[in-house]
Amino acid sequence: MECTETRSRLHAYLDREIDRSSALDVDRHLASCAECQALFNAQSALRSGIRRHADYRHGAPRQLAGRIRTRLGIEREPRWQWPQLGRWLPMGAAAAAAAVISWTAAIQYAARPSDEMLAEQVISGHARSIVTSQLIQIASSDQHTVKPWLSSKLDFSPPVPDLAAAGFPLAGGRLDYLDNRAVAALVYRSRQHVINLFVWPDGQSGARAHALSKQGYNVLAWKDGDMNFWAVSDVNAADLKTFAEAYSSAK
Repeated sequence: MECTETRSRLHAYLDREIDRSSALDVDRHLASCAECQALFNAQSALRSGIRRHADYRHGAPRQLAGRIRTRLGIEREPRWQWPQLGRWLPMGAAAAAAAVISWTAAIQYAARPSDEMLAEQVISGHARSIVTSQLIQIASSDQHTVKPWLSSKLDFSPPVPDLAAAGFPLAGGRLDYLDNRAVAALVYRSRQHVINLFVWPDGQSGARAHALSKQGYNVLAWKDGDMNFWAVSDVNAADLKTFAEAYSSAK
């Protein structure tokens, strides 16, 4: 897949509106093209920023309806009725109707939970790391090798416990990009399966527990202090929970 084709699909890719085969093609290209990856990161950041910071909770002022009725010469009506749209159009109110429709769409678009958006990024990062053979940048089962390597490249130091005794040996780690920032990706094994654990701070303390299954993957998220932990794998949900419990106990 070339740059032009990839960039034409980025919006659909971000909205998960393309088929799995095409998504994997985009994943491969993004992994090999720094310019397209930078564009993807910028669009992803913009998308997340709009959802995170746009405030749609405030309703229109109560006096607004009265002012509109006065300008249009319409008596007070009990509620909005679509047939009245015909009165607006000759008076240039088509733009107002379009604004109402756009406003409603924006509210629906922004209402998606942030956890769902993060889960999409986590699954995409996991799939991309495996498909593009970029799963590990520092290969080692020694936590004292992986942790310093990650800490030297990040603005925080992720916990990197050895979970071999629990059945989840450490395979290594890499840098990844989630939630508009660089994060640590710890790679553990569970028999023939790979578990990606994404770790990063967000500066906000509080409890979080989030589990879901999507696209054949299980995702489990939790929070400890101000650190976020997102585990993803094709292992079954029970095994992923066992991994999360082992990690939380060991770190």
